[in-house]
Amino acid sequence: MSISHRQTASGRPLRVAPAWVGAPAQAEPDGHLLPVRDAVWIWSVRIYARLALWALPAAAVLYGWLTLGVESPPGPLVVGLLAGWLAMVALIALAGLLAGSRTRRCALAGLLITLAGATMLVPLAAMPEEVLVATTPIAGGRTAELLTAAAVISGTGLLLLGWAVFRSKLVNPADGVLLMLAAIAMGAGTVADSPVPTVGALLLLAAGMGLAWTGGRLVPRS
Repeated sequence: MSISHRQTASGRPLRVAPAWVGAPAQAEPDGHLLPVRDAVWIWSVRIYARLALWALPAAAVLYGWLTLGVESPPGPLVVGLLAGWLAMVALIALAGLLAGSRTRRCALAGLLITLAGATMLVPLAAMPEEVLVATTPIAGGRTAELLTAAAVISGTGLLLLGWAVFRSKLVNPADGVLLMLAAIAMGAGTVADSPVPTVGALLLLAAGMGLAWTGGRLVPRS
């Protein structure tokens, strides 16, 4: 960006930046260029999304720690909530990066479905069953079924996000395949034996590392 230098009344140089910057990919149909304030805003959002993708492998490590049954000082509930929070931050960032791709609608649908499943899953996993029955009569004797339904909903949303990654041609399509396989394994972990959710955590870790690594190259260096 070229900057012109002028003199102020006191003789000091005045730095004047142009009000518009060229952005061929962002130019409007009538030929107008992108305002500087919009370009800076888009740049900041993409930097946030690029960095937030690293929360996905961190969430996979915490989830894998839970599936191994290792006792941790904060307790399994705290570790599980932290893993879920990190995963949501990363998935929101992933959907934001895919907003400029051809699979943005699929990514948005996957994000919303995943959030809906997580909203169901948190109170079912955090609250004792007697509290659930007292506050939500429909949960009486159906806690296990509701947990399975919440896991299926979250897995469906993660499947859609993986498909969006696979079809976007923006990042490595292999990461989308790994994300879909992780969704299947983690969803099946609610009814399958213990090695299955651990495999899902490993697949999620591989997908998260790949997405965070390739996503870091989507924003050009300043």
